[in-house]
Amino acid sequence: MDLENQARIKDLAEKYGTEDLIVVLGGAEAEASGLAAETVSQGDPTFAGPLAGVSLGLKAYHIFELKDEIDEAVYDEQISMMEMVLDVDEIVNEVKTYRG
Repeated sequence: MDLENQARIKDLAEKYGTEDLIVVLGGAEAEASGLAAETVSQGDPTFAGPLAGVSLGLKAYHIFELKDEIDEAVYDEQISMMEMVLDVDEIVNEVKTYRG
């Protein structure tokens, strides 16, 4: 997760609190998605960004997990192609690792 996104998420958490805030990820690789989920949950493990040492405790979900919550036409147009070519289970399982 880049430093700008870390700063945005930190600012939103400070402004609105963390109780009703989630992070929706869309990474194509399980490892990168897991790293992003870890960053918003436990803090930046690389200690390079605004969330270094900051445990927000946010829950992260991959967009694939939210399929039933999204208008079917929008999902089909924007996401379904990637669902066909990526290892959805691996990505989702990696992201779930960081939800308590």
